[in-house]
Amino acid sequence: MIKLNEKSWLIVLAAICLVYISLRFWRLTDSCLWFDEIFSIHAAELGLQNLFWFAARDLIHPPLFYVLLKFWISVGGESLFWLRFFPVLFSIIAIIPFYLLSRQLKLNFPIIALALTFLAVNGSLIKYSQEVRMYSLLLCLSLFSMWLFARFLNVGKGIWFLTIVNILLVYTQYFGWFIVLTEVFAVLFLQRIKIRQILIMFGSTAIGFVPWFLTIFQASKINADVSQNLGWAGKPNLPTLFQFLLDLFEPFYYQASSIDVASIYFISVPILLIVSAAFVFYFLNRKAETDKEKNAFYFLLIFIATPILLALIASWILPFSVWGTRHLIIVFAPFAVLSAKVLNKIKISQVKTILSASIFLLFGIAFWLQIQRGTTTFIWCAWENLAVNLHETEQDAPTKIYVFEDEVAYLFWFNLRDLEKNFQIIKVSGIPGLKEDTAYFLPRGFNAVQTTDVNGIGGNKFWIAFRDTDLDYLKPPLQTFLEKGYKIGEPKVFEAQGLKAFLVVVEKGK
Repeated sequence: MIKLNEKSWLIVLAAICLVYISLRFWRLTDSCLWFDEIFSIHAAELGLQNLFWFAARDLIHPPLFYVLLKFWISVGGESLFWLRFFPVLFSIIAIIPFYLLSRQLKLNFPIIALALTFLAVNGSLIKYSQEVRMYSLLLCLSLFSMWLFARFLNVGKGIWFLTIVNILLVYTQYFGWFIVLTEVFAVLFLQRIKIRQILIMFGSTAIGFVPWFLTIFQASKINADVSQNLGWAGKPNLPTLFQFLLDLFEPFYYQASSIDVASIYFISVPILLIVSAAFVFYFLNRKAETDKEKNAFYFLLIFIATPILLALIASWILPFSVWGTRHLIIVFAPFAVLSAKVLNKIKISQVKTILSASIFLLFGIAFWLQIQRGTTTFIWCAWENLAVNLHETEQDAPTKIYVFEDEVAYLFWFNLRDLEKNFQIIKVSGIPGLKEDTAYFLPRGFNAVQTTDVNGIGGNKFWIAFRDTDLDYLKPPLQTFLEKGYKIGEPKVFEAQGLKAFLVVVEKGK
């Protein structure tokens, strides 16, 4: 690495931070809100008591993020920029504990700079820093927890600050418990003499979590079907693990929808191979490391391996998988630091220069490709777009809008919720030939959308909303309404990702 003095390295770090922050704002508002983000906003709009119960009935996420989002909205409203700025803010704040953790591990400036660069350009981290969900808060608090834990190992102080952060962590996302368990395991491996204090921390965190546990227990009596939430997550296997490994390195790109490619392999695979080569060089020369350097290596390795192993074991033991890149965002920072560490420890300067230059070249190509790719318009943005057409509608009684998917029903309701007296969203189930993505479902206890079957369809004039590859009058749902004696009006169409979304007025035939 380039030899610079401390002041120069601080300037380099400041420049990387600027890149990091800029990338979190890049294309921040180019896409509409999607289903999970709307759920977050829906929860935050509720009163506090209803918010807690709403989150509890969802079963899989604690309430802290929604509570904080509620106060954020009360300050700045619900513009798309302001909503997306909220997770970006936590992503930016995460730089602080990242730097403090690096200093606690006695890492030099070249390692810190390279690790921060890995984090700055990582596509998954950019994605989850812009999504109105709890994952950037999870990343931020997990880094604060790791820093305070490292500080506790080094100086034996701050155990209660660590406990408070960990309580906030487990109230943010259940994977926060994996960080807490990792800290217990790390003490057993690194400094067993401090196990008593760590067990007190663990017990205090558990006691602090009891109120939410009891709330979840009550909610589970009403509906305990967690598989409905996690049915999309398959059991992890070797291809899954390989893809996750690529996600840890993938610069700028992320798979935004199921029809997108999982990775830009000619970018991610070479980076993986370069870092793998660096690990080989590292282990060949590891005897030259000091005890402090080895402890830092073990610390990082424990905070990478333990959450991954816990997620693997849980996914295979439980009746449903909990595996997901967004859940394991807690390992991205320690993995970036460890990768930077092994690259920096290569003794042959020419090899170090070639490998580092190759990585930055691949970063540059990936950035150019992302610019060329432009902004993707997603099919779920159709319902926001088509709802605009209904805002000017005025009538004495609410106009019915029949839809055929929970996702469409929820997105239509959200975009028309300020005009709820004008529109009545009704989800029609059981129409043969219509498929629905069951990964999306109406929130439990949510009754603003009515449900019915074909026999419940009625009225002289209403709208229907659905998506398909094309408008076909010989297949459902249009066929269903024609058979019931209705005539179909001229559709309003929104096209994206090879699909078309239709908003069609339907009237009784004369």
